[in-house]
Amino acid sequence: MAIINSIVNWLNYKRIYEIDLFKKHPIDTQREVLFELLDHARDTEFGQKYDFRSIATENDFKNRIPIRTYEDYSPFIDRLLKGEKNVVWPGETKWFAKSSGTTNDKSKFIPVSKHSLEDVHYRGFKDVLALYLKNNPESGVLLGKSLTLGGSHRVNSFNNNSYYGDLSAILIENTPFWSDFIRIPPAEVALIEEFEEKVVKIIEQSRDENVTSLAGVPSWNLVLLKRVLEATGKNNILDVWPNLEVFIHGGIKFDPYREQYRQIIPSDKMKYMETYNASEGFFAIQDNPESTDMLLMLDYGIYYEFIPMDQFHQENPPAVSLQDIELEKNYAMVISTNGGLWRYLIGDTVKFTRRNPYKIKITGRTKHYINAFGEELIIDNAEEALQVACSRTNSTIREYTAGPVFMSGDEKGKHQWLIEFENKPDDLEHFISVLDGTLKTLNSDYEAKRHKSITLERPQVDVAPDGLFYEWMKQRGKIGGQNKIPRLANDRVYLDQLLELQRNKFEK
Repeated sequence: MAIINSIVNWLNYKRIYEIDLFKKHPIDTQREVLFELLDHARDTEFGQKYDFRSIATENDFKNRIPIRTYEDYSPFIDRLLKGEKNVVWPGETKWFAKSSGTTNDKSKFIPVSKHSLEDVHYRGFKDVLALYLKNNPESGVLLGKSLTLGGSHRVNSFNNNSYYGDLSAILIENTPFWSDFIRIPPAEVALIEEFEEKVVKIIEQSRDENVTSLAGVPSWNLVLLKRVLEATGKNNILDVWPNLEVFIHGGIKFDPYREQYRQIIPSDKMKYMETYNASEGFFAIQDNPESTDMLLMLDYGIYYEFIPMDQFHQENPPAVSLQDIELEKNYAMVISTNGGLWRYLIGDTVKFTRRNPYKIKITGRTKHYINAFGEELIIDNAEEALQVACSRTNSTIREYTAGPVFMSGDEKGKHQWLIEFENKPDDLEHFISVLDGTLKTLNSDYEAKRHKSITLERPQVDVAPDGLFYEWMKQRGKIGGQNKIPRLANDRVYLDQLLELQRNKFEK
């Protein structure tokens, strides 16, 4: 083991040096990334339209090119899907990551260029390994296999030149054949679209393997691990895979699932490492196991800007560069990438926890919040408050969503939470009180609206039956992969769908 790790550490040495370099010179690194992107794309149709050749400063770039959402950018993407070349990035874009996102039900097709495939996505996964081994030099992770639970969409063809699928499917499609020696399941199983069938196959092929690491979205991996225990009759996952040592996770916040993982992987030595990767790019990695914030990766061919969320709804909100960010402030992230996205509003919100090096935490989505009464409740507030409520009531949550109950007649508004518990609290009223009180301490706007219940009444918490959220996602065709349960909404669409399903299927 020591010999293998020594060889890998030697190979990783240069990359660790490069990471240390951008940590020391973040502003220069980002400026260099921007002008490399502009130089590379200057002869594209987009580059000529905005005269990339004459852009001399970061302010020139910001003043000349408007910020765009996916809907704004889709005319360019539609042309790429038809095989047009040199539109927003040099050459032809063959791959498109299909993502429903969490902002609406419409499928999005994010362009994945050769550059972004190699210099962003694959580089990100290599850096995860490099940083993990740097922190754990005696690790045995390379002596076994990584069990990766990817997406549910195979690569499909728009035409002879364009292909789409989950990002994970695209990555699998482009990895060399030898990757099956270090990853499980093999490609033919990983790309099975039906989640239930895929889980059965994965269990069959992995139960007797030496699995040393897991990778994927916490919620779906938890479903898989519970099925593994059911199939094997074991008490915990370490009885199945005794050398398991790390879960590399991303996609959704891990805190709501942490206690459940501790229960089925009962070891203080088990490690959890968060990543921030999406169809649009690979953005950040948890480089310090003692802290849950993540290092913003600055040299992947992605230029970052940030819109302060307190100005987000202005007609032309300002976007600041890295050097102008403020700590502990909520920002919407804007990216320009070597995949051909220019000043693209990704839809995620983050806050910076420190500078030098720049580290972030994901706080939510620009469209996933509750602000029906001026309370501006974001996912970060919700997750933290739920964690406190669970801790104080000895309960754990499997899934949840929340939305507003609007004012009607003489009735005031309130928030309705639909929660599926793994372990229910003995006293639900106490759980609600802690949830409410913690939200007040975390969010001054919420506290103001709750003051003497002038605007907002005490929250309503409804306990969902076991399996409700899974059945809802299944009926919507959103089982597995990168599909996420919407946590907060400013309307009642998700809540009402779930409550109707509960009445029709679970209460009969």
